[in-house]
Amino acid sequence: MAASALDTLIELSQTRMDDAAKRLGQLLASSQAHEEKLRMLEHYRGEYDNRFRAAVQGGIGPDALRNYSQFLIKLDEAIIEQRRIVEHAQAHVAVGRQSWVDERNRKKAFDTLAVRQQRIVQQREFKAEQRLTDEHSAKLFRRDGDEA
Repeated sequence: MAASALDTLIELSQTRMDDAAKRLGQLLASSQAHEEKLRMLEHYRGEYDNRFRAAVQGGIGPDALRNYSQFLIKLDEAIIEQRRIVEHAQAHVAVGRQSWVDERNRKKAFDTLAVRQQRIVQQREFKAEQRLTDEHSAKLFRRDGDEA
């Protein structure tokens, strides 16, 4: 493979790896935002439940009891839905992470190929240099032999 083609593949794989990293970062940020919203809902649900218990202990009318109960049910539904959203976001993060790992591995493979290609070029250069040195030494040896 020509060096310029390999360089192009390395650049392309670097770009794809960078894009995958950006997507992963966006997915992580989104997932964290969803998790934070879930924590806030759960916290609010806990506070509201405490208020409900305090109201029940202090005496509460049937309408207020029904309103508290219905609101707690709505909060529970919202928490269940938010948990589903969090799980969905975490699944996307896992896919994004795997995509980044795949792109990173592809980039490493091209880098390894480039290193091998460079070694081959260096070995050829070394052999060519060695051949020239050997030829030069042989000429000097023959010339010294002819002069003697």
